[in-house]
Amino acid sequence: MKEESALAPDSVYLRLGGEQAMHTLVDRFYALMDELPEAWSVRCLHPESLAGSADSLFKFLSGWFGGPPLYINERGHPRLRMRHAPYAIGIAQRDEWMLCMRQALAEQVRDPVLHATVLRAFGDMADHMVNTDGRSACAAANG
Repeated sequence: MKEESALAPDSVYLRLGGEQAMHTLVDRFYALMDELPEAWSVRCLHPESLAGSADSLFKFLSGWFGGPPLYINERGHPRLRMRHAPYAIGIAQRDEWMLCMRQALAEQVRDPVLHATVLRAFGDMADHMVNTDGRSACAAANG
C-alpha cells in the first residue's frame, strides 16, 4: 500500500485530507442516510448495519480519488454497475444518494473548486448506477 507521502500531492485524496478525511466523509454520508427520511428508499437497499457498506465505500473512494488502492487490492476491479445490478436503482435512489453525499461534502469541503470537482464526479457516478426506471423493490413493497 502506498504511503500518503508517496501519493501525488495534487490528488483529490490528499486535497480532501487523506485517510481521516475519507473516513469522516463516508461516516457522515451513511449517518445522513440513516437519519434523513428523504433518503429512505436508498437506505432500504442497504443492510441493517451500514458498517460493511461504509468499509467498501471508504476503500473504493481511497483509490478512486488517487489514494491507496485499497478496494482493488482486496476485491479487484470495482465493476460498480455489476456489483450493484441486484439492486433496483432508479432516479429516486440516485437523488437520495446524492442528497446525502451533497450534504456530507458541504459540511466537510470548504474549497469551492474542490467541492465542485468532487460533487461532479459523484454525480456522474450516481447517474451511471441507475439501472431501472421503476421504483425500488422496497419502495414498491412499502409504498
